[in-house]
Amino acid sequence: MRIRKALVGGLATAQLGVGFALALPGMATAAPDSTSCSNWSKATVASGFGSLENLAFDGRGGLLLSEISLTGGGGGLQRLTADGTRGLAAAVESPGGIVINGGSAYVNSGNTFASGVTNTPDGKIVSVDLATGALATVASGLHMPNGLAQLPDGGFVVSRDLGPDAVLTRVAADGSGAHSLAPELTFTNGLAYDPARRKLFVSTTFDATTTIGAIDIDHPGATPQRITLPGFGPLNSADDLTVGPDGAVYVALNAAGRVVRVDPDTGAYCTIADGLPFVTSVRFGAGPGWDSNSLYATSFLGTVTRLTR
Repeated sequence: MRIRKALVGGLATAQLGVGFALALPGMATAAPDSTSCSNWSKATVASGFGSLENLAFDGRGGLLLSEISLTGGGGGLQRLTADGTRGLAAAVESPGGIVINGGSAYVNSGNTFASGVTNTPDGKIVSVDLATGALATVASGLHMPNGLAQLPDGGFVVSRDLGPDAVLTRVAADGSGAHSLAPELTFTNGLAYDPARRKLFVSTTFDATTTIGAIDIDHPGATPQRITLPGFGPLNSADDLTVGPDGAVYVALNAAGRVVRVDPDTGAYCTIADGLPFVTSVRFGAGPGWDSNSLYATSFLGTVTRLTR
């Protein structure tokens, strides 16, 4: 989101430690795990886009990219193939998180600074037909929807990281019944559902302490488990995250310019890459032409970077 770029621009070169203090109940703080982060390399896949907020692989050879406008309007859902071909997948206004399910991509729209600070409910979840590009509204009346996840019942969770009520919102598959989820977590941003653990992982951006929360979807009213990062939260500016095929959570630290791997069961952590200014989102490759063992990262600078172990 563009406001994060403005707020942390002068802090992007801050040299922060990435030690974690683990706050999972009944579990001691774990030591850094250097083995899991050894020999990761990085290479630029693409550049020259506008500010990129999020990404997802469509399973058909395309990488979908949420491209936003710094002026607060416009933007769109771009598509990039492994051979470098680019095109507009759909004209989604101010897009945010993306979720792929079968032949559809679900995308947040209305993820703007103005909507956040004025508390304007003009955000939506829209579906994009991957074959035709046709758009349909799934849910409306949302405040600045940023991150997006879909749960096993077909319902959605959206995050919000600015404004008077910057918490998670859960809506049914048909877009009805919007209500807050785990309101203990504030300034929420990245979302990733882990089907193996049946937990929803969420990052916080502007809290004084950066938190990765773990919500048990079978007991949504229970207090979320937490993994916290030391230091002033906005200096990390934790952005989007994903759960890898190894079960670890990979987190983009926007202001710190790092991607961190953390084992949510033990708390073991390590930095897999740094020197990635304004990194926003990470996903493992999926579909024709994309390496499933590589992690792909977007940035506000309009780049897509491949991280390979």
